[in-house]
Amino acid sequence: MNRIKKGDQVIVITGKDKGKKGDVVRVAGERVFVSNINVVKRHTKPNPQAGQPGGVVEREASIHISNVMLFNPANGKGERVGIKVLEDGRKLRVFRSGDAIDA
Repeated sequence: MNRIKKGDQVIVITGKDKGKKGDVVRVAGERVFVSNINVVKRHTKPNPQAGQPGGVVEREASIHISNVMLFNPANGKGERVGIKVLEDGRKLRVFRSGDAIDA
């Protein structure tokens, strides 16, 4: 079970966007794409077959998963995550303070 999943709200803990919050758009291995974080400009060629215009396109680049931390709305900070196994075998992500993330 991954500690960070698509749709989670995370806070960046290091790098040029340190302190910014955003939602995880995609998880790719050990890298995550966060909305409006690490935005880069890419020069793209037009592709008329796909209906894609050329020019400068701004999009999110990936961030290593170790550079983001799950945001805990209860205390307003980023917090570490652990995994708790319930009696029936289900796994539950919990903040290290004891608050449950998933229900």
